[in-house]
Amino acid sequence: MSEGSVDGPFPMPVSREDQEAWIKAVLATEGVNLPRGALENVAPFIVEPNDMLSEPDAHGVRTLKASAVRRIHTDAGDLVVAVVRMHGVGGVQWGHNERISSIWRSVADPTVDRETERTLASVRPWMGVDDDGRTKCFAALESVVANRRTLIMNAEDAADELKKRDRLRPYDLEEDLVLNGQQEPGMYVPQQVRIEENPERDSDGNPVYPSAYWGWMAVRGNNRTQKRQSIFRLTSGEVLAGVPAEKLEQEGDEVICDPRDWLPEFSAVLNREFTETGGGKPDPTSGSRAQRAAAIAVVDAHLVIGTPTPQRLYRIVQMNNRRDHVHPPLEFDALDRSRALGRSVLGMYVAQQVMDEKTAEVLSGLAPIRELSDASADMTVSELRDLRSMRLMQELFPVDPRKRHLLRRALSENPPSQLKSGEINQRARTWSALTSESYPTPWNPRVGEVFSTRAREGIVLSGRRLPDLLATADTDDDAFDELVSYRAAHWLAFFGIIEADRGSLDGQEAIGDAGERIRRSRRTVMNCLQALRYEKSRMMAVGVLKSLAAAMDDGDRRPWRVSSSGKEMVGREMTPLWFDSEFPKDTGTRPRKTANSAPSLITTVTVPGPLPSPELPGLSSMTSTSSPVTSAPVQPAPQPAPAVSAQSEAPATDETDGADSSAPSPEEPPDLETVVTRVEERIRGLHAASVEIGELLGHLADQSRAASVTQPIGRQQADRTVRLLNQTLSKLRRLPELMEEMTEPV
Repeated sequence: MSEGSVDGPFPMPVSREDQEAWIKAVLATEGVNLPRGALENVAPFIVEPNDMLSEPDAHGVRTLKASAVRRIHTDAGDLVVAVVRMHGVGGVQWGHNERISSIWRSVADPTVDRETERTLASVRPWMGVDDDGRTKCFAALESVVANRRTLIMNAEDAADELKKRDRLRPYDLEEDLVLNGQQEPGMYVPQQVRIEENPERDSDGNPVYPSAYWGWMAVRGNNRTQKRQSIFRLTSGEVLAGVPAEKLEQEGDEVICDPRDWLPEFSAVLNREFTETGGGKPDPTSGSRAQRAAAIAVVDAHLVIGTPTPQRLYRIVQMNNRRDHVHPPLEFDALDRSRALGRSVLGMYVAQQVMDEKTAEVLSGLAPIRELSDASADMTVSELRDLRSMRLMQELFPVDPRKRHLLRRALSENPPSQLKSGEINQRARTWSALTSESYPTPWNPRVGEVFSTRAREGIVLSGRRLPDLLATADTDDDAFDELVSYRAAHWLAFFGIIEADRGSLDGQEAIGDAGERIRRSRRTVMNCLQALRYEKSRMMAVGVLKSLAAAMDDGDRRPWRVSSSGKEMVGREMTPLWFDSEFPKDTGTRPRKTANSAPSLITTVTVPGPLPSPELPGLSSMTSTSSPVTSAPVQPAPQPAPAVSAQSEAPATDETDGADSSAPSPEEPPDLETVVTRVEERIRGLHAASVEIGELLGHLADQSRAASVTQPIGRQQADRTVRLLNQTLSKLRRLPELMEEMTEPV
């Protein structure tokens, strides 16, 4: 049946001959390298394909017209796309859509079991044989599932989850499609899904179902695809794996898999329904399926038909849809958005050849951890998870200048010297969200916000394996700090011992040992880590870390409590309340205060010395016109340590600094009036110094212009100075509140 005989808005597939002509023209177009089977699957859905074809050349070969082809560039690679008009029921929702990635168990979790867990099969490049008999990659994807039921269930799970995400949209997408049609084209990539299980056979010995299915997966427009098919009362699983005969108004329980067979029947049913319920006067409010679907009977679509780097096709098509993830639409939740950002960074690394494809696959959650080059056969679950998490952290906080530049591009960050705590936290959430893919259940990615802005300079770890760190943490300060700084938060969050601060006490309750509900103290993740670092609790803290690792290695069971000596108390489960009790909120870098140790106000005030005025490093040769403050050079900020320690610095979140451990000389106690006077003198001097710095920078700008020097300050020098200035500002922000507490009321 051809389009010419259609009596209604729903198009019939063109003749098999016209479909074949279109397929040949696509394959003859420059840059196209997808398998023929993929085109045979989508050809029935293409409306008026002959209008897309050029005139025959001197050899009688036709190709796609230039107006029907687009060539797209992304940071991960290039794509060749066919611009088509497609039957509105076409396309398949993609389980690999990043809005819903967190519903699947990742193959990057060493404990995942394909037989019992809801996992999504890894996607890999489609391999085939070319005309010369050579095996090579084509511009298509493939995956393998256990059986046909799994294939259909994956499509249904994706649809259900997309419906939940769509509730956050400020309008009803389905009704918008009914009333206004589809305004923006979706993008679709070909993927073949192979079935591992031998297909069922009929009485004649013929397979009842195919052993592989081609589908065109929605890279962009998953929600629109789902809503269109909902209006048509079909599902993506049926478009991919076959439509039941009853939905074609036929008798029997047969499932028709080939769209060349079921699509003509389906369009005929819709056209009859359309005529019977209104004909030429479409009324989307009538409730008739055909009337509601009339505006989306045909939609614009972009089909990926080629790429010069087919081995990277998955990463390229995802990258093409990732720019919005930096400022995402409402239906992205924090976890999915953070994972999408991380995969965007890894994709750019691969495209720019600073990371190999296999490493990126593992870190993206698309391949098992054991496929990393530095994974060994003797590694346990906890060590495999740790290996991937630490690699992720170093890729998101790189030292390599090239990677730092690419990271900034992918995340649209400020220049390194102006990197703000919010951007550091965005990286931290990305690291945390991707790390959680190696665990059965994700946590709030804000748990990972444990870095200060010094992390902008990159993080370098010791490179020691996890068992070595755990074995030596009792006596090795560096090992202990590395464990607490970069492992403890995620481990505790996974077992539900701590959680990200919610900003209020709402919901922060726990069940006590006797079953009673107990309100927990509000505390941040950094406060929990500082409590672990409290020197008197160190043996117990190391015991907690060992207990958490052992629980992971023993099937992710509940971890056991530990004694003050760090010994596991087998059979007694670790709980949030136990943690709060043993590592209370008021511990950390400051020693606990007691009634006897609290000194009086006079003995706690440090007598300040003469006030120096800070001067920009390297600008000592500049002179100011007049200033009431004598200039004295300030020591440059120290270079970053090999590893950024969360113990020795303030985090990006506003944690309270530890108290100054210095104490005044007891034999020379200052009187209160002297202290108040000194405070005022220092503040006046600080104000004068800030004026002088502004004058010096203005003087520097004038001299630079006169000398035709556009950038008189070196990058490292500027970074050191701005970092010192930001640290100073951070401390200054706390001072007004401190003064107000000791000021007489109005």
